[in-house]
Order: sequence, then structure tokens, then C-alpha cells
Amino acid sequence: MPDEIDERGRLNGANYHGRGSDVKFGIFFELSVPRPLTRSAEQSVYHNALEQARLADELGFDTVWAVEHHFLEEYSHCSAPELFLTAVAVQTERIRVGHGAVVCVPQMNHPIRVAERAAVLDILSGGRLEFGTARASTWTELGGFGVDPDTTKISWDEYVHLLPRLWTEERVAHRGATVSMPERPVLPKPVQDPHPPMWVTVTTPGTELDAADRGIGCLGVAAASFQEQERRTLEYRKRVALCDPVSSVVNDQVATMNFLYCHPDDGMATAAGGQMFNAFMLLNGHLLWNREVYPTAAYQSLANLAPAAGRSESENPSERRPVPDGIAIGDPDRIVKAIKVWEEIGVDAVNFVLNTAEVIPQEDVLSSMRLFASEVLPAFNSGRP
Repeated sequence: MPDEIDERGRLNGANYHGRGSDVKFGIFFELSVPRPLTRSAEQSVYHNALEQARLADELGFDTVWAVEHHFLEEYSHCSAPELFLTAVAVQTERIRVGHGAVVCVPQMNHPIRVAERAAVLDILSGGRLEFGTARASTWTELGGFGVDPDTTKISWDEYVHLLPRLWTEERVAHRGATVSMPERPVLPKPVQDPHPPMWVTVTTPGTELDAADRGIGCLGVAAASFQEQERRTLEYRKRVALCDPVSSVVNDQVATMNFLYCHPDDGMATAAGGQMFNAFMLLNGHLLWNREVYPTAAYQSLANLAPAAGRSESENPSERRPVPDGIAIGDPDRIVKAIKVWEEIGVDAVNFVLNTAEVIPQEDVLSSMRLFASEVLPAFNSGRP
């Protein structure tokens, strides 16, 4: 392992998937479906998401992320993100497509199939893939595939070491703790050299350190307070500078999840966006109770609950904003101020949930995106085309 650190706190001799000077913005899809859960409702959610992705490409957003979840009624119907992201890739020209993220357990995704699908998506997108990894977050999902939760950290670690080899080596043989394979050529290879940037999703505190130690990006997928995100980012920066990378390239970026509803009238933005935010937190909070079904040391806390809404000077609950500080719900000026804080903390990218269970009408979501692009983006991205 290289032992010299450059002036930016990076390992000398290592290659980097670079951090830019401007904060990046992405959109983040759970593909939540409102009840009643009809086939037409699911189709509408997917079609609306594709329209949002196409508009994001036109407006100058940087990335489209899609989760992988299974069996989570209403909260997320995104069980085949590689197919959704392929549709995004062929309908867009510039925006990067992000797995947010592939579940790295053999019963759900064998690493050979993961490597093959990712390489094909990188080819079809023209080298625009961002590759996230995860170990699943709920017993509902793990139990549905017969997975022991206490093995998922082991399999995730094995995957993030193995996948770079599958993408870069001509032939690979592997015998590990959770998967083994005889020598084979894994084809095709990705467009990006040596492979797409790697990330790990962060919900449970401490996972950012796992990411840093392995030289992969920190992809926050749960809303965090300014204070908590700053703590995670500082610890990540310290650790990634001394990492033993799983690949020849280090991705030292930090991304955080947020929510977006931008409207010229701050009160109207808060009313509509706050309803969307609260709907997400309600659906997300339901997942926490699965902890009681299968208690395990490997999944002590999802840490998915957003920070509590800030208290106003008045003690009247009706006068408090229904969303916490830092959430990008409001008029353009309020959103610029919030994102400036995230930027000062050292976050490289902010990824926005645009809607939850279709709470906000599609035309209003698109209008919010357009206003954000015209009034907020210019405050952060001086070099954006």
C-alpha cells in the first residue's frame, strides 16, 4: 500500500475517479407506488420516472440513481434497476446512470451476473455507469431469498474485491467464503477504464468507514442532518486517504440523499413538498419494525430516519416547517442556502428524491425540476454546459 499522501490528502501512486470543484446533482428513484397497487399504477410510476430522467438529462443534472429492493409494497417497486437504468441510458445522452445499489448477496445476485450486467449497461450507456453496492437493508427482503443477515457483510466485502477482477482480468478463478468459480473469461468488459466508479450505500453509521477503507465512494441513501453528515464526511476523508483500495482506482466521493420540491412561493413549496417528504418518511419508517422480527447484530439500526424538523421561535407546532433544515424543499433562495451548507461540509454530490407514491402531480414535479435548473444550478455549477 502506498504510504505517501499528497497535498489533497490522497495516496500518491493511486488513480482516482475524480472529485470536481463543483457539487453534482442527481435524481434518486425508489419507484414507490401508491395504493391500491394496480398494474396501471406501476406502469404510470415507471413512465413518469423515465420522463423525469429525460428532463434531468436536458436540464443538466449529473446522475440518475435507482435502488434495488424486493417485496416492499408501496415503498419501492424497483426490483430490476438494471432494466430501468438501461431504458434511461437509451433515452438520454449525457446524464450518468447509477445503480444505487446492487445487492451483493449470492442468493439474490451472483457476482458473475452482476459483472456481466454492469458491463453491458456501461456499453449501452456509452461509459456512463456509476456502480453502487449494498448488502440489503430489511429482513423482508433477505428472508424472502432465504439469506442469513449475519452473512451479508462477508459477501459484500467479497464482492467488492472480486468485481474489479471480473471487469479487468482476462480470466478469473475464485474460491471464497460465500462464492466460488472455476477459471472463466467473464464477458463483456465495461467501456470505462479500468471499470465504472464503485460506491457503497450508507444507511447504518459506520458503513462510510467500510467504504473509505476500501477506496470506494460513500453513497448516502438516508437523509442525515448537517451535523451527522459533516461527521461522516470528515471521518471518511481521513480514512480514504489511508485506504487499501479494492481496485487500481479510488473513488473518494461523498454523496448525500435529499428531497427536492422547488416553487416560487416558499409556502406552497413547503405544503406540497412537505407532504411528499412526510409520505416517504412514513413508508420508510415502517421498515424499521422488521428489526423486531429477526434481531441480529449485523443489522442493529437502519438509521434511515431523517433529522427532526428544526424548532421555530414559536412553540406553536402549526408554525414550524414540516421538513428539517437542509432539505431542498422551498423557494430557490431557501434551497440555495441549504445546499451551500452541504457544499461547505464537503459533500461532492446531492441526490434528490423527486416524488413519493405520486403525492405530487407529474407536471408539478417537472416544473420543480425546471425551476431548480434555472434558479439554483447556476449558483453551484460554473463549468456546467
